[in-house]
Amino acid sequence: MSEAAAGPEVKVHVRTDGSLGRLTLNRPQAINALDLDMIRALAEALDAWEHDTDLDTVLLDGAGERGLCAGGDVRGLYERTVAGDAEASAVFFREEYALNARIAEYPKPFVAFADGITMGGGIGLAGHAALRIVTERSKLAMPETRIGFTPDVGGTWLLARAPGRLGEFLGLTGRTMDASDAVYAGFADHFVPSASLEGLRDALQTRADPSGPGELVLLFDETPEPSSLIAARGWIDDAFAADSVPEIIGRLRARPEDEASATADLLEELSPTGLAVTLAAIRRVRTLPGLRDALAQEYGLVMWFVTTQPDLAEGIRAQVIDKDRSPRWRPATLAELPADAAASALSFTPAVPLWS
Repeated sequence: MSEAAAGPEVKVHVRTDGSLGRLTLNRPQAINALDLDMIRALAEALDAWEHDTDLDTVLLDGAGERGLCAGGDVRGLYERTVAGDAEASAVFFREEYALNARIAEYPKPFVAFADGITMGGGIGLAGHAALRIVTERSKLAMPETRIGFTPDVGGTWLLARAPGRLGEFLGLTGRTMDASDAVYAGFADHFVPSASLEGLRDALQTRADPSGPGELVLLFDETPEPSSLIAARGWIDDAFAADSVPEIIGRLRARPEDEASATADLLEELSPTGLAVTLAAIRRVRTLPGLRDALAQEYGLVMWFVTTQPDLAEGIRAQVIDKDRSPRWRPATLAELPADAAASALSFTPAVPLWS
């Protein structure tokens, strides 16, 4: 085995073992939350391995027992936003989204172990891999609306392709998916018990027969329990097909299911701006031709939030900084939200484009 970097101070362990290139996120105390150094380390490794004829598969996993990746470093985003350093945020998002696209387009099989918490930026890494593995410990989500923001890292591309209206439901509520939900919603491909992950790693390294990574994964794949989302499709598809967030809430209130009523309660607590933009973004992505187009749309949206909207900083303050869980959204209600808010966000042009 060779290691390009190792040690407790290294945020990404990059090493090779036989024909397998291994990438391990190494900030377990922060559930491997991504910062710019980590994004660059991952990108550099993929650059180095692309034309390495000795390597034919890449494996991504996370250090620690809590999860693959809790998302991007929202504390860093908060600090940049309140300081008015939009350019630093733009650099971060451009490099992160380029990495997301690179994973999706990588010419060698990219395998991701989405074991434990895999949210936000973690979905940007694992959700676009060629082989996406979940376990009984997996907890996947795009929870950006909880901080007055909108799904990014290609999350809207995945949400837009979920069955029925699950994309709107998952995107607006930030609902956490277990392994069964993730496979059903299209965020994962295979369920492998966590106790079998080491065996799968060994098989990928030793290239046991059958030799292809897809065939190897099938040796460890098990059928998960049916997703709870299947039984909920009736009220989800009915309510989340409505034209606007207020209409969605109205339909939820009219449903007899307790979970529908609870979902309406949740939506009324979240940022009106974040909800309206997220709904419009997911639906517009359904008209776009590819992941890079979705990422470009997301980049415009996140920079609109960073440079023009107060809810992002306020949401992070309430959930992460002060942890009072009492955000003061502006505007505070959907009734006060300008009718053109989502259109304004979707038409925003960042100072520097995502793709040059």
